[in-house]
Amino acid sequence: MSRSDYLFTSESVAEGHPDKVCDRISDEIVDLFYREAVKTGMDPTQIRVACETLATTNRVVIAGEYRGPDSITKGKVKAAARRAIKAIGYEQSGFHWKTAKIEVLLHAQSADIAQGVDIAGNKDEGAGDQGIMFGYACRETPELMPAPIYYAHKILEDITKARKSGELGMLGPDAKSQVTVKYENGKPVGVTQIVLSTQHFDETLTSGDIKKLVEPHIRKTLPEGWVNGDTVWHVNPTGKFVVGGPDGDTGLTGRKIIVDTYGGAAPHGGGAFSGKDPTKVDRSAAYAARYLAKNVVAAKLADRCTIQLAYAIGVSEPLAIYVDLHGTGSVSEDKVEKALREVVSLTPRGIREHLGLSKAIYARTSAYGHFGRKPARDGGFSWEKTDLADALKKAVRA
Repeated sequence: MSRSDYLFTSESVAEGHPDKVCDRISDEIVDLFYREAVKTGMDPTQIRVACETLATTNRVVIAGEYRGPDSITKGKVKAAARRAIKAIGYEQSGFHWKTAKIEVLLHAQSADIAQGVDIAGNKDEGAGDQGIMFGYACRETPELMPAPIYYAHKILEDITKARKSGELGMLGPDAKSQVTVKYENGKPVGVTQIVLSTQHFDETLTSGDIKKLVEPHIRKTLPEGWVNGDTVWHVNPTGKFVVGGPDGDTGLTGRKIIVDTYGGAAPHGGGAFSGKDPTKVDRSAAYAARYLAKNVVAAKLADRCTIQLAYAIGVSEPLAIYVDLHGTGSVSEDKVEKALREVVSLTPRGIREHLGLSKAIYARTSAYGHFGRKPARDGGFSWEKTDLADALKKAVRA
């Protein structure tokens, strides 16, 4: 029997968190390759990028492998990194978009790795690596995401917008949130603990001062009635947070994978997303698994759905599909597993083409979660669509 009354906590980190700075730079570089492919007439499906970023005090190191247009130079890569840092808002002595020293160590993709994808290139593509990927959806929020991670993201998104607009201009880019949600009868009903640590430029500001500034933004983000007199607040609990970002703590691409997905409410396969083109199933198959899980729930086949996809390097079709409806399904899991294979191709090429992944849509995914976002007109967050719901209904009843 699953528990019906409990507390569950998830955290998020803002775009100015050191690890998220690195995720943003890595994804900006993925987007750079796709934009350059369009400019030069290169087939965007031939782009390959695996880009890792490290950031520390006024220094950025970018390393990895690629296949792309000859027009991409170290200068263009550095410019993309500086644009990312500037967009986040870093103009501090310890980390500044103009003065940071940027080192580019990108090199051509290994032929041994490339052949894993390209061997089936005349008809399909092999997966770029082995791995397991998970997708999840539930009815706790309008976007079919778990409530703790969904609202942890929303708190930071709202505060970041206020910072950039000047309303909260005294705050810095680096911030973290954490939300503990109370569940009764398996449904979220309130927040018992709120944690927010946010960088600020005025050293005289106390934790109480910061709380007065951010509390209205947090309250309007959470559902009405979720914050009450029993809710415990922890705002800048260390007392001061002036030195932030990569000047205060080293950042690396791919260290916030639980923040990127479901906040611990569902399994994660282990592979990071940022800095990878969609031939890497770490990214594209995780997007596909979320897409399928969300459509299962949207089709009212279940209230909760976890999907696992498994791949082997050089092999096109997934080795296995696993579905868990957590006892909430109106049909059996094996019927759903069979239906998923019928309604969409789950080869790397099939996923990429169905979701339109071979384009510059990735920088915006690097903060506030890859899931639970609105699909964009240019194809970004296409994995959040629920356009398979009707097809799934028909397939499970066939």
